[in-house]
Amino acid sequence: MPDTTSLDPDPALLPSADDVRFYAEHGWYLSPKLLTDDEVDALVDASERYYSGERDRELPHHPAKLSYWTAADGDVQRNNDYVHYESDAIAAILRKPAIAATAARLAQVDLIRMFQATLLYKPPQPGEKSNIVPWHFDKYYWASCSSENLITAFIPFHHCDESLGTITMVDGSHRWSEFRGWDSRNGHAAVEGDQQREHLLAEASRRNDADVVKVPMTIPKGHMTFHHCRLYHGSGANISDRPRRAISMHMQDGSNTYRDPRLATDSRQTTYKHDELVRRTADGVPDYADPEYCPVLWQEGRPSA
Repeated sequence: MPDTTSLDPDPALLPSADDVRFYAEHGWYLSPKLLTDDEVDALVDASERYYSGERDRELPHHPAKLSYWTAADGDVQRNNDYVHYESDAIAAILRKPAIAATAARLAQVDLIRMFQATLLYKPPQPGEKSNIVPWHFDKYYWASCSSENLITAFIPFHHCDESLGTITMVDGSHRWSEFRGWDSRNGHAAVEGDQQREHLLAEASRRNDADVVKVPMTIPKGHMTFHHCRLYHGSGANISDRPRRAISMHMQDGSNTYRDPRLATDSRQTTYKHDELVRRTADGVPDYADPEYCPVLWQEGRPSA
């Protein structure tokens, strides 16, 4: 795939100082139009080819906990991890410099690598339980990451609002403290009658003496949201008459490395999918800078092409 990391994005597209302060306080950011209509439409076309079986390369094997929808799974919510690895057409658009440069500015770092990208599809079925994404924060799944600066871009392939089951942010929740002795991540196991896991938010907010402020994102075509790895978020049912299509693009800063997840006190997740796929460092641990799976997307100060 082409190397776009040395290209300079239009400065007018990047977050301002006020935007960076907003992100630090609230944990999320709605971008200006970073993708053209043609690029968004190309994502739709490439995703349809992907769903029909087209691959530029395939994962050498499927790790544990891999999300990988196939037609045999039926008309449920589709989640396909590593789409940036298997589809060059999708990867080329995700590597547009404005995306990672935005992430770098919000996280206040000078290098951004891919971490993982998941292709998403919510069928237009209001009663489909798989369409509900319960409240969670991404770092729960990333106990093997040393950094606290990972950031996710949610990239819809069309105008996206509540009727389609848009992403909803819990404003400022990335600043909530976690408490030893009460593992809030127990909430990742749903309890009967609480599909959204409201009990998780209620307990976490109570312990932080904080209000739960839910902000559903209305995202125009070509725009996207960014959120901090510790921000609680989720999404509801798709009650529209068309599918909700998107990519969840997780990005890591240059300081992020593998850490033994057994040393983490804030997660029950023990391993990540990368640990079965990426190359090893000289110390024999998974290399989260493996360019095959985690290429550099943006580096401050590289000369313009």
